Amino acid sequence: EREREGGEQLVCYLATTEMSQSGAALQEYNNELVKCIEDLCTKRDELHRQILIEEEEKSKIQHDIRILTERLAKVNESLAKKMAARNDYDRTVSETETAYMKILDSSQSLLKVLKKESSSLKQKQ
Repeated sequence: EREREGGEQLVCYLATTEMSQSGAALQEYNNELVKCIEDLCTKRDELHRQILIEEEEKSKIQHDIRILTERLAKVNESLAKKMAARNDYDRTVSETETAYMKILDSSQSLLKVLKKESSSLKQKQ
């Protein structure tokens, strides 16, 4: 009976040791799992922080684009008006130069006629 008790104690000891080792392994796995989850959460939080920063930058850029688009529209409108005015100046200058050339031609013709008449009057005297 002592042998039987000794054998049972040995079996119980071995079972307890094995369970203790299994429990230790399970605890180690649990610790690693918790650490992995914590690492994933840390990486996710960092990524979320970067997303917020980039979303803010995107919003600022979109705002700048709106402002620049409005400014571009105003500059284009102003340019169109100024180009139309310049074209009007070009047309006016061209028409004035043409009229001036006609006046010069007429003056020259008048001068020729006057000289001819003057010469003719002198001969009649």
